[in-house]
Amino acid sequence: MACLGSVNQSVVALSNKFHNTNTQTLPTKHLSSFSLFSGSSSPLSTKSPKTYKPTCRVNTGIVRAEAMTTEKLGIKIERNPPESRLTQLGVKSWPKWGCEPSKFPWTFTTKETCYLLKGKVKVYPDGANECVEIGAGDLVEFPKGMSCTWDVSVAVDKHYSLG
Repeated sequence: MACLGSVNQSVVALSNKFHNTNTQTLPTKHLSSFSLFSGSSSPLSTKSPKTYKPTCRVNTGIVRAEAMTTEKLGIKIERNPPESRLTQLGVKSWPKWGCEPSKFPWTFTTKETCYLLKGKVKVYPDGANECVEIGAGDLVEFPKGMSCTWDVSVAVDKHYSLG
C-alpha cells in the first residue's frame, strides 16, 4: 500500500535544485512553511486528491520551506505549520491524547483537528487501497464520519480539537 511521503525529501530535493549543495537532511529549525501554488494563475484547484507544489526561497544560504498542505483520501495535512498558526488555533490549550504502538479501528463521530507532538501513524481509511502517513509536526484534519484503521508504529502524543 502506498503512503504519503516525507516532506524532508522534498525540501532536500528543492535545496539541491535551487542551492548547489550536496544531499543532506536540513535541520528542522530552518523549516518554516511551504507556499501553496497550483501551477496556474487561478485559485487552488478543487480536484481530488489535492496536492500543492512546494516552492523554495533561498535567503542568505538557508533554504526555507513554506507550509505544504495536502489532502488525501479525505484527510487534510499541513506539514510543519508555523508557530504563529498553532498559536492562532490555540493548539496548546487543546486536550492531549496518546497511545503506544498498536493497531486499532476508529470512527470519527465529529470532525477532528489534531497536532502531533510525537509519533508516527499510518491511517487506512475503510475501503481505500492505500494509507495516509502522519507524524510529529503534522496538523491534521479528519472529516466527520470517517472510519479507518490506525497503525501506530511510534508512540503518539497529540493535541486535538473536536468539531
